[in-house]
Amino acid sequence: MELVYRSATVEDLQELVALLSNDPLGNQREDPAAPLNDAYINAFDAINHDPNNQLIVVELNDCLVGMLQITFIPYLTHIGSWRCLIEGVRIHSHFRGQGVGEKMLQHAIQLAKNKGCNMVQLTSDKQRTDAIRFYEKLGFKATHEGFKLAL
Repeated sequence: MELVYRSATVEDLQELVALLSNDPLGNQREDPAAPLNDAYINAFDAINHDPNNQLIVVELNDCLVGMLQITFIPYLTHIGSWRCLIEGVRIHSHFRGQGVGEKMLQHAIQLAKNKGCNMVQLTSDKQRTDAIRFYEKLGFKATHEGFKLAL
């Protein structure tokens, strides 16, 4: 399986939003209708212009099969280290269980190492039990309790 990793382009945006909405939780919070909501375009523009953010797509045979967003964050803790935050991990439903997600996360972890990060962190909704098992299989540990405040 030859996966291609590249930065997302604005031309990918409609397909990326569709991918984000293609599960029970995403279906409740995303709006894949065309034309796209301007908020998606503005978010993409902000991500694209921030040197510490990368929106990565994964292709197989010229077909977009996955995505994730990486944010590199400088910290004062851990002796002024850098961390890599991974968000928005999605694999197209037709390609799940085939190793695409594992290779995509390994690629992201390598990018974090290349940046000099000493930690990779991510969150997963507690309802995503399959995703949690997947991350644990890759060596991620639930070491902290996370909190969110909707604004």
